[in-house]
Amino acid sequence: MLSPKNILLIAMLVLTAVFVAIWVRTARARRAGDAGGQGASPGPLHLAIGFVTNFFDTLGIGSFATTTTLYRLRRLVPDQLIPGTLNVGHTPPTIVQALIYITIVQVEFDTLLLLIIAAVGGSWIGAAIVSGLPRAEIQRGMGVALLVAALLMVATALNVLPLGGDALGLSGPTLILAVGINFVLGALMTLGIGAYAPIMIMVSLLGMNPTAAFPIMMGSCAFLMPVAGMQFVRKQKYHLRASVGLGLGGMPAVLIAALIVRSLPLTYVRWLVVIVVLYAATTLLRASVVEASEQRAPTG
Repeated sequence: MLSPKNILLIAMLVLTAVFVAIWVRTARARRAGDAGGQGASPGPLHLAIGFVTNFFDTLGIGSFATTTTLYRLRRLVPDQLIPGTLNVGHTPPTIVQALIYITIVQVEFDTLLLLIIAAVGGSWIGAAIVSGLPRAEIQRGMGVALLVAALLMVATALNVLPLGGDALGLSGPTLILAVGINFVLGALMTLGIGAYAPIMIMVSLLGMNPTAAFPIMMGSCAFLMPVAGMQFVRKQKYHLRASVGLGLGGMPAVLIAALIVRSLPLTYVRWLVVIVVLYAATTLLRASVVEASEQRAPTG
């Protein structure tokens, strides 16, 4: 008889298969209807970004903020397509992470399941909103999200995050609070703010073992990202080549980081990431002001 954890993993794989099927079918229809449109084959830079961001994501740096920064530095993806590209493209590597960490890291199943359900609910609502936002509002939202990510990275680098406790699960009011927080984090994921640091802070403040953040974060993302990604795919609010590059480049990076490297001294890398993320946040917020001014300007 299958254990609840194995049933959860099977459900994750089924959801992933549905997501991939919709993604492939929609991408083929999109290319067939636009002969001069965007191809699906990623370039070396797309693959390299997928590899690097997912390698460090597996080790605890996070991938959304770094990917956004690299896209903007190289002008690879239009700002309004970045949230969808992140949620679509990072889904395959995140599934691999979830399969590994849910299997090897202990956490109470009821806590894990309820937090995953909450994150999925938040992502469904968040994706519906974000996929319909105008360019300036997406730029503003991502700029604020990156500032928050940078602050969390600084807190991590300075070791000022809460140490946590020994619990592997939650119950009662603390579980209800965690469910509410994870619902909000699921919605914010669709705007481009990663969940690793916020979930680590949440579980530590609530007295859980910080290691339990890994299966909770990976599991939440592994379910919410396909759900959100399907909405971005259907509305064509993502960059096809860049997202394929994230997926293909990211999966081997996760396996190398999780099963071979496992840990690295990341202090200097974190500070470098803080600097480039702050740069990206500043340019996004400035671009949102310019975009909003142009929209208000009279025409004719």
